[in-house]
Amino acid sequence: MSSLPILELRAVGKSYGANRVLKGIDLTVQRGEIVSLIGPSGSGKTTALRCMNFLEAYDEGEVWIKGQLLGYRSAGRTERDRDSEKSIAEVRRPVAMVFQQFNLWPHMTVLGNVAAPLVLSKKAGKADAHKQALAALTRVGLAEKANAYPASLSGGQQQRVGIARALAIEPEVMLLDEPTSALDPELVEEVLSVIRSLAQDGMTMVMVTHEMNFAAKISDHVVFMEAGKIVEAGPPEQLFGNTRTPRLQQFLKPWFDRSLTSVSGVA
Repeated sequence: MSSLPILELRAVGKSYGANRVLKGIDLTVQRGEIVSLIGPSGSGKTTALRCMNFLEAYDEGEVWIKGQLLGYRSAGRTERDRDSEKSIAEVRRPVAMVFQQFNLWPHMTVLGNVAAPLVLSKKAGKADAHKQALAALTRVGLAEKANAYPASLSGGQQQRVGIARALAIEPEVMLLDEPTSALDPELVEEVLSVIRSLAQDGMTMVMVTHEMNFAAKISDHVVFMEAGKIVEAGPPEQLFGNTRTPRLQQFLKPWFDRSLTSVSGVA
């Protein structure tokens, strides 16, 4: 097995006109690691995540997947020479994305939603695609909903379908963008339970999240971002137990206050 990182960002930057939203992000993800990106809204977390599979075309630095440069024909050049769409698709093939807003097709059944990427991108036959899709739905506890339509599902169920759709293509890395932020509080745990199970199975994941308790428990590495930069990064016991930067201390203060209130039983 290769010793190369499965995913690596080197000085990655991204601008929208004069607004520089990522300012030299460095991040290394090893196979089997769970990396959580935390930080205030607008800090660049989702943009960084989308650059990892070239849903956003970064314009500085480099993104490498399993030792292959993503998005551009050569490294180390100031002028961006975009690669062909075929090459981009090939390099990012090991990566799957789970979106915040589910992004399910309302006119397709649950099974059809999960099978579609297999037919469209992997050119699988319909029977094989449905077999793989059903296995992925079983993995997230939704096999009985295979013939239902998204509108009939709860938000938590829709997000689990989104996770099944990502799983069906058999990725080596999963990117999750705020997978619980669009859910009612009572539905959050069913999605976190699926993610926790995938982590126990060794799935490599990079997750943008505001669920601090979950990030603290599940992550191998936590990255705190603000204003397009990484302010502090390290193992969860450092970021949540021995915070080094005043800004992260300020960001986590409401979470610590809620945790203390919960322990003390004070309303």
